[in-house]
Amino acid sequence: MTGADLALPPQDERTLPAVVLQDIETRPLEQALTDLQTLIEQHGHVIVVSSPAAPTAVQRRLHSLRSLLETDRIALFQPDLPPLGLAVLARQLRQLASCDLSPGVLASAGRLLVHYIHAGALLGSVARLDRVPVNLKQHAKSWLPGSQFAVLAHPHPQLVRLGPEAALDGPEFGTWMLVAKGQLQSDWVTGTLAPSWSVQGLREAPLPTASPGWWGTGKLIEFCTYLPDLSVLYQLVTSVRRGVCHWCGLDVLGDRCVFCSATPPGHDAPPQPRPGNRTAAG
Repeated sequence: MTGADLALPPQDERTLPAVVLQDIETRPLEQALTDLQTLIEQHGHVIVVSSPAAPTAVQRRLHSLRSLLETDRIALFQPDLPPLGLAVLARQLRQLASCDLSPGVLASAGRLLVHYIHAGALLGSVARLDRVPVNLKQHAKSWLPGSQFAVLAHPHPQLVRLGPEAALDGPEFGTWMLVAKGQLQSDWVTGTLAPSWSVQGLREAPLPTASPGWWGTGKLIEFCTYLPDLSVLYQLVTSVRRGVCHWCGLDVLGDRCVFCSATPPGHDAPPQPRPGNRTAAG
C-alpha cells in the first residue's frame, strides 16, 4: 500500500500484515530503491496496490522504481475504486497471500475480485463530485440546505437524491459492509441501505485520508460491501482457468500478466463465477 490509512486491520488470523510504502514520492530515491529491493529479496515478488487517483508524483515514483530495479517481480496494481474499496481489496489480497497461490495468480486475483465489490458513499453535496456522472438538476439540488445524495461508484455509477424511496443497486450475493464516517451525520447507510442489501455483517473503519478529495466533500459516509471469508475468496480464484505468461512464465488468470504486462495468446478475460456458501501485498 502507498498509505497507512489504507492498511485495514486483519480480517482473520491468516491475513498477512500490509507493507506500507509511506511517503514513497518524497523519500530519497536511493532509500526507496533499497527498501523495495529488500522486499523483493524477502518475498520474491511484490504487489503494490495504489489508486489511479493518487497524486502524479506517487505514480511517477512507483514506475521509476520499477524501471530502475529492472525487474518483472513488481506488479503495480491500480484498481479504479474509491479509497475504502481499494483498502478492502488490498486486504483480500493479503488474505489470499497466505494460501498456496503463485505470484502471478495472486496478482491477477485482484482484477477478478474487484467485480464483487460495491463501493459508494452518502454525500452532503455533489457540487464537486467528478468521479460519478452528475446532471445539472442534481448539481442545483446539491446547493439546497439539508440535501443528501446516495452514490454508487462501483461496479456501476448510480446517484440518487436521498428521500423515502431512495435506493441503490446492491450485490446479489451475501456480503459484509464496511462503513467509514466523515463529517456527515446520518444513519441511512447502516439503518436503511445495509438492511436493503441484506448484508450479513457490519463493521466500521476510519475514513481514509484520500476520501474527501475523491468524493469532492468531507461531508460524507463512505461504504463498501465485500466477501470476507478466505474460503470463498480462494474458491473464486481457483475456479478460474489459469494460463501461462509467454514472456515471464508466471501462471496468470485472464489475458494479461500483471507483472510484465504481456498478453498470453489464446486467453480471454477471466470469467466471474458466483461466490459460494506468500507474496507481499501492500
